[in-house]
This record gives sequence, structure tokens and C-alpha cells, in this order.
Amino acid sequence: MVDDSAWAVARKIVRVYRRAMTGRQFIARVRRWAKGRGVEVRFVASEGSGSHGTLYVGGERKTTVKDRRKEIARGLLGKMLADLGIDPNDL
Repeated sequence: MVDDSAWAVARKIVRVYRRAMTGRQFIARVRRWAKGRGVEVRFVASEGSGSHGTLYVGGERKTTVKDRRKEIARGLLGKMLADLGIDPNDL
């Protein structure tokens, strides 16, 4: 049985990514991933408090991206990818 929970994805992230990435790098990688699959991606900075914003993928899935200049820890990165339905190995 495959465990597709957010925590399972977060555990995969720990193995895949040795270094954290910034919010800006995360958005760029998601855009590159989506372009190869013909999926629409948009980032709306006004839909977040302070330096946060909302990243939409394919119209149905979304996640909140914190400050684009600061690093995203691996656990949060895993949760964000799970929210968007992206396998960590695809980025």
C-alpha cells in the first residue's frame, strides 16, 4: 500500500533534497515542472498576509508560499509539494 499522506511526501523530501531552497526557487521549479506538463501556474502575492502569497497549480491545487527571499525548510517543502500534488522526485 502506498502512503500518499503529506508526512510521507515530507519524508521523501528529506531524502531527495539535501539543501533547502528559497520561496523564489520553489516557484521557479514548480513553473518549470508545470511547463513540461502543460499545466497553468500562477502566483498571487495579494492572497497572503505580509510577505506570503498563494501559488495555484492547474486551477484546483494551491499552497501558501512564505517569504520568497527566505529558505523553506524540508518539512514545509514536503507539505507544499503534497498540497500541489507534485512528487518530490519530479522537481
